[in-house]
Amino acid sequence: GKTMVVSGLHLLSGGRAEVSKVRTGMLKAFVEGRFELGGAEGATRIVTDAGAEVGEDGSVIALRAVSVDGRSRAHLGGRSVPVGVLADLSEQLIAVHGQNDQLRLLRPAEQRAVIDRFAGEAVTEPLERYRAVRDEWLAVVAELTERSTRSREMAQQADLLRHGLAEIDAVAPEPGEDTELTEQIKRLAAVDELRSAASAAHAAVAGSADGDPDAPGALGLIGEASRHLTGSEDAVLRELGPRLDEASVLLSEVGTELGSYLETLDADPALLEKVLARQADLKRLTRKYAADVDGVLAWADDARRRMSTMDTSEEALAELAKRRDELAVTLAEHALTLSEARVEAAAELAEAITAEMSGLAMGQAEIEITVERRTVDESDAHAVKVDGRLVHAGPDGVDDVELLLRAHNGAPPLPVHKAASGGELSRVMLAIEVVLAHADTVQT
Repeated sequence: GKTMVVSGLHLLSGGRAEVSKVRTGMLKAFVEGRFELGGAEGATRIVTDAGAEVGEDGSVIALRAVSVDGRSRAHLGGRSVPVGVLADLSEQLIAVHGQNDQLRLLRPAEQRAVIDRFAGEAVTEPLERYRAVRDEWLAVVAELTERSTRSREMAQQADLLRHGLAEIDAVAPEPGEDTELTEQIKRLAAVDELRSAASAAHAAVAGSADGDPDAPGALGLIGEASRHLTGSEDAVLRELGPRLDEASVLLSEVGTELGSYLETLDADPALLEKVLARQADLKRLTRKYAADVDGVLAWADDARRRMSTMDTSEEALAELAKRRDELAVTLAEHALTLSEARVEAAAELAEAITAEMSGLAMGQAEIEITVERRTVDESDAHAVKVDGRLVHAGPDGVDDVELLLRAHNGAPPLPVHKAASGGELSRVMLAIEVVLAHADTVQT
């Protein structure tokens, strides 16, 4: 009977459909259940989104059918729905506990989790703060250990980086300088060709430098044309004069700029040699550190960043050790707060479990829950001092939790797996599950 009930709940909860559940000689197996929503917002939203109808009493009927060919269909509130909808709904309303849960709750870590679940925010909030500080503390401890154990290797790496930075700083390249130098070298190397082209253009615009009347230049020709038009008696010709004047102004500006350009083209072999030497310095850097000057500068920035984390000096190690100790003190404070919250919750939980057991034919039995810190020695890499004792700072705190059972008056408290028979253990675990159910969101 119990197996049938659990199997039915499994199907209504969206579990996998098995053909073996269909009775021999029948074509289908059906299971139907009525869920009382009880005003649960999450469950009500799932039902509404599925288009299902909720009864006047606030309940909804779910149906699951499994055929002999392995096909499965699900209905909710009179509507055909995907099986996943039943799974989502059941998560809001049902929790099935079995023998595996009983065995799981015997493990120390699970017993600690029981207290944390029962306590709720009273434990989860200090636990979150504890974990945040612990993560930072572990990171500092790891960095300090690495710097201490790898000091020689890191010192060698730092020397290489330091040498590279010194070489780059000695050259002091500027962003994009290699590209600018390439253009400047091209210009200096072709100065004679550039001067010839600029001089010819300047002469064509402004005339020859010796004032040869046979080579007046474009400005002279335009000026002569303008004078002829200005003195004309024809209005059309006179109107063309101002346009020639405009062209003359533009050509004059071009001539001036060409003259200025020619002044900057004085042959300077020393300057070319200097620029070529500068280019050689930059190429020496780009051969070693990056493809171009911008890449070299990026390498230098990265090297400085890496060196800032590779400081193995006594001062740097002392600063890290100081930070580690400061975090250890803060971690111990959070661990103590967490322990105190668990001790308080453990007393309330033990009292609640004991009260539940009185209704399970264990009226003389009593549950005790101990919360003790794990004492370790200095060899423990995660040791931290709390209340003057070195304890192990694990991800869930510094506490060991154990459930003890006093089977009857006068009996010593013993771990539940030693003090209880098989039947008593089942009842103890049932009492625990009943108490914890009040802390869960599910209703059944």
